[in-house]
Amino acid sequence: MNIPENLYYTKEHEWVRVENGKAFVGITNYAQDQLGDITYVELPEKDKVVQVEDDLGVVESVKAASDVYAPVSGVVDSVNEELEDSPEIINRSPYKDGWICSLKDFDSAELENLMSAVDYKNFIM
Repeated sequence: MNIPENLYYTKEHEWVRVENGKAFVGITNYAQDQLGDITYVELPEKDKVVQVEDDLGVVESVKAASDVYAPVSGVVDSVNEELEDSPEIINRSPYKDGWICSLKDFDSAELENLMSAVDYKNFIM
């Protein structure tokens, strides 16, 4: 199972990558594998202010629909518009090309409440 070391993880199977002062958010390889073929992604609105565990959007697949929650508080800075036409990108590349949104002005102290790669691996095994 692919679980990159440089990310933070939630119990709801979101990941966070901090890069250039922004928190990029997506769903884990485990989550996309459980969902199966992803057919639709509802992206959050740009400039939406979110708190930890607020809804960011929805990922739908042939099997189910799953809410995506904010792993940290912040303001939606950008969304991955490529997912609107090609939601299956999440299946192919959940950690790189399949990011859902980025948050600016995020609360970096909240990262301490998230799981490391080792913790997440133990959580899903």
